[in-house]
Amino acid sequence: MRYRSVAVSAAAAVLCLAGAAGMAEAKPTSLYAPSAMVFSISQGDDAHTGTVLRAATLSCMPSAQGTHPDAKAACTTLNSTGGTFDRLLAAPDTNRACPMNYAPVTVTADGVWQGSRVAWKHTFANSCTMSATLNGNAVFAF
Repeated sequence: MRYRSVAVSAAAAVLCLAGAAGMAEAKPTSLYAPSAMVFSISQGDDAHTGTVLRAATLSCMPSAQGTHPDAKAACTTLNSTGGTFDRLLAAPDTNRACPMNYAPVTVTADGVWQGSRVAWKHTFANSCTMSATLNGNAVFAF
C-alpha cells in the first residue's frame, strides 16, 4: 500500500511538472503583433451572399507574404492607414468617368491587423467606381 501512494504521488508530481512546462511554452513566439488578413472582391452588395470574384491572403509580420501579388506594397499601404481601413478609400478620381449603372461590388478585409480583429467592408455602385475610389491602392490590386 505504501508503494502505491508513492507511485501516485510521483505520477501527480510528473503531471504538475508537465503542466507547468506547457504553460511556459505559451509565451509569444514573436516580438510582432500578428497581422494576417484575407481580402476579397465580391459581386453584389452583400459579401456573404455575393459571388467572390477574387481573394488574396496577406501576412505582414515579420515579413510581407501570402497570395497577394504585391505583398510588400500592400503591407506598406496598410501600415499607412494606422488601422483605420476607411483610409484605403480616396476621393474618386475626377478625371475618370464611370457609368451610372448599379452593379454593386463589395470589398472586404477580414482577419487580424497588428493584434486587433478586423472585419471591414465597403460596397461600391459598380467596378468602375471601385477602381476610381481605390485609386490604384495596392491592397485591392489583385
